[in-house]
Amino acid sequence: MAGTQIATQHLHLTLSRPLSARLPRVTHTPETKQGKIMTATASDDPKTLVSTDWLAAHIKDPDLRIFDASWYLPDMGRDAAAEYAAGHIQGARFFDIDEISDQRSELPHMAPPVEKFMSRMRAIGVGDGHQVVIYDGMGLFSAARVWWLFRLMGKTDVAVLDGGLPKWLADGYETTANPPTIRDRHMTVIPQRDIVRDVTEVARAAKLGDHEIIDARAPARFRGDAEEPREGLRSGHIPGSKNVFYQDLLNEDGTMKPRNTLRTIFNDAGVDLQKPTITTCGSGVTAAVLSLALERIGKTDHSLYDGSWSEWGMYADLPIATGAA
Repeated sequence: MAGTQIATQHLHLTLSRPLSARLPRVTHTPETKQGKIMTATASDDPKTLVSTDWLAAHIKDPDLRIFDASWYLPDMGRDAAAEYAAGHIQGARFFDIDEISDQRSELPHMAPPVEKFMSRMRAIGVGDGHQVVIYDGMGLFSAARVWWLFRLMGKTDVAVLDGGLPKWLADGYETTANPPTIRDRHMTVIPQRDIVRDVTEVARAAKLGDHEIIDARAPARFRGDAEEPREGLRSGHIPGSKNVFYQDLLNEDGTMKPRNTLRTIFNDAGVDLQKPTITTCGSGVTAAVLSLALERIGKTDHSLYDGSWSEWGMYADLPIATGAA
């Protein structure tokens, strides 16, 4: 990971039994809240993706922690922190992707050092034994990045809210401007180095062809037909990479498409799912949407190129390709 070195130290603290271990992956008994019948679906999985009904049914569970991980590109004209302050899901903390990062790096929001991640999580009362659910204000966009960050730190009881805040509101659930109650909680971090790749590792994989490199950017950017939104970057893609635009994995309401459809999309893009995969994008955000989709279809040998095109496109000595894959 460019600009970031994850410590290998294991910080062993007493672990309580994770909430997801006490919850069935499918809840068959409906509950009623504010006049709405809520049932979890077969797609609910507390380690990848949960529905709004699942979250509403478990929102008062004592070991549940919710994050608003909204993040927007500058040209979107939105302020994630201000939107959170105006209204968020009950109990949600705000996860600042730009601040909880390795700010020693010149690259945008690179994964933070272990110690920084631990201290930030402890300060907002998130730690061992918690089931984490993450959402964002786009539907399914930046929340997947924070899901991946938790997994990078060895935490697997983490899910993205399918459809995010827009789906929560569309389903008739409420938000609040009240801040959450914070109670200190220890966190054990065991970094998972195998799910992140740096520029040297990606360059090697591109040369040898022993991995599938999957780019989540829009097709025009992948082909090199559109300029990059970040100044000073070349246009094109990593040689040998395949293009799966992250939005193609989502329904119109921002929820993720069914598993069989996801598999078909990867296959149609020419991705050999028998090979280990590396996901990439503009700055490591929407690449995590691909990572989440791969995990959903049962593919676990995937990693994410943290520097992504913000790094690769910056260096003239790295090869680029243009046109379709």
